[in-house]
Amino acid sequence: MLRLGGVRLVQQRISINAFNNITRQQTVANNIVARWNVRQFSSKITNEEVTATTSTKSSYVSGFSTQGNVTATTQASATPSQQFKTYKPTTPGKRWLKRVPRDHLYKGKAVRSLTVAKRSSGGRNNSGRITIRHRGGGHKRRIRIIDWDRAEAGQQTVVRLEHDPGRTAWIALLKHEKTGKLSYIVAPQGLKPGDKVMSYRAEGAAQRKSDTSLDEHGITRTAAIDAGNCMPLKMVPVGTIIHNIGLKRNGPAIIARSAGTYAQLIQTGETGYAQVRLSSGEVRLVPVDACATIGAVSNPDHQHEKLGKAGRSRWLGIRPTVRGVAMNAADHPHGGGRGKSKGNKHPRSPWGVLAKGGKTRKTPNQFVVKPRPRR
Repeated sequence: MLRLGGVRLVQQRISINAFNNITRQQTVANNIVARWNVRQFSSKITNEEVTATTSTKSSYVSGFSTQGNVTATTQASATPSQQFKTYKPTTPGKRWLKRVPRDHLYKGKAVRSLTVAKRSSGGRNNSGRITIRHRGGGHKRRIRIIDWDRAEAGQQTVVRLEHDPGRTAWIALLKHEKTGKLSYIVAPQGLKPGDKVMSYRAEGAAQRKSDTSLDEHGITRTAAIDAGNCMPLKMVPVGTIIHNIGLKRNGPAIIARSAGTYAQLIQTGETGYAQVRLSSGEVRLVPVDACATIGAVSNPDHQHEKLGKAGRSRWLGIRPTVRGVAMNAADHPHGGGRGKSKGNKHPRSPWGVLAKGGKTRKTPNQFVVKPRPRR
């Protein structure tokens, strides 16, 4: 009996000491939190945190987002940018895959009457010889017929934005308000479904015939300088950003048609030639009667995309490229030799044409006022 009572007394003393130690540790921890203002984390989200999270603005840099929305302010944020779409690395091909979001594009098929079949040639000419290397395979595609002329006058409504497998920019489906005719154009940056666009090519031609900018009532005709409107260069204000620039009076658009490209009008007039500064820095002469579209081409972030794997290039119809130094001397000017050596030769193509920095143009272009800066 005495032994059992002594054991119980010892157990009670041990439990009391342990309780006192735990209480003392909690008191010390609370003092540290109160003194240093240590932030306490919780797995539950309070209403204040939700309000603070929703009140923060997007982390876009000032300018245009991928969907064409304009962001006026710049504010740093811890939230990741939504400019590109990345994937969890569930496969090796998805680890480095980085693509522009396409959530705002139409998910269905293109208008069948505005497409034609594309017959793949594999880079071969009519005699069966390979004239363009690294071509072949790829997914079956249909060519979208783009209205490069914009000859039909009148107001048109943007029905939707679509993806074109044959080009890097988005395309817009237009519907004429009077005739109901459908057509495709290259979508400029900021264009949204429901917007109104117009073509002033016919008015420019009428103005050229009458040699006056006044209508029958003596009122000066004006053109709206909005994204997507097409007009002759003599009707565009100096300094305007343009794309889809023609090189002839009644010709189609030739310059600045790829994703994110644009040019700036720096000089124009009623007759003669206008001066246009291209994205490369080249200043070029263009007839003032040639037409251009207001704005820059959509999808400017295409240049930063990453395919993620070699197979995605094969889906696009691009075959592998073999380096010249890996070939034999009979197959390439850089081939042959022991080890990685190209024989102290300047970089050149398999046919001996200089590839980097060498001048290959024999006659200068008379329409180039200022050539692009070179290295």
